[in-house]
Formats: sequence, C-alpha cells, structure tokens
Amino acid sequence: MQPFHLALSVRDLESTRDFYTGLLGCQEGRSSDTWIDFDFYGHQLVAHVTQGHEAAALPTSEVDKHAVPVPHFGVVLEWEEWHVLAGYLKDEKVEFVIKPYTRFKDQPGEQATMFFRDPSGNNLEFKTFRDPDMLFDKGEDEDESE
Repeated sequence: MQPFHLALSVRDLESTRDFYTGLLGCQEGRSSDTWIDFDFYGHQLVAHVTQGHEAAALPTSEVDKHAVPVPHFGVVLEWEEWHVLAGYLKDEKVEFVIKPYTRFKDQPGEQATMFFRDPSGNNLEFKTFRDPDMLFDKGEDEDESE
C-alpha cells in the first residue's frame, strides 16, 4: 500500500509536536518554523500553523447512533494494537469524542472504533476490524460501513 499525504491546520507546533510524538508515538521528520512532518503510521502527516486557526463547530454524520465528526482522519490498526492503544489513551485521560467501542460484535464486519481530537481540534478516528478482509466489504447495510 502506498502512503498517503495529509496536510492539516494547527494552532501551534509545540502542542502539536507533544500530541503526535509524545502521545501517539509518531516520529518527527522535516520541519520549519511553521510546519512539521510526522510519520503517522507510515503515512506523511504535515501540520501547518495557520493564522486564525479555529476549531470550528464541524458537521457530524449519524453512524451507529453516534454523531461522527466530519471531517476526520486516522488509521486502521491490527485488532490487538487497537485495544492496547485504546487502553493507553484511557489511562492518559484522553477526552474522547466517541469513546472506544465495538460494533457488530460476533457478526461479519465486527469492528472497534474511537474518535478524539488533537490540540488544534482536528478529529482523528482509529479503528480495527476483527477480520481485516472486511475493511472494504459492502455487507448488507452500506450506510453503516463507516
């Protein structure tokens, strides 16, 4: 799989660096006075300080009776890795937008997901599938596949 590149707006580099390297364990790459590259699980995430950055009230989409923030980004982890991360984030007292939970338990497409924000208000989703082959499976209800 080829890595993706995502550039996002942040308030400041110090809190962004602490969050992505300190909390999430991402390696820092190149940087300047106004941006930082991170190795975000093998993908290139570039945080740019922008003038007037505001964590605006973003829209949400109803998924599985949760108000999922849009836009959001994140990664799909291995089942055990996701559960370790969820426990770690709980221990670190991360404020979740949507707390870690499992959907479709003991059914095809069983998955776990959690949403939280970086210090600049960017929404992240980390998810996992019991069966990784189900990632792009349409299943019976395409609207619930998020």
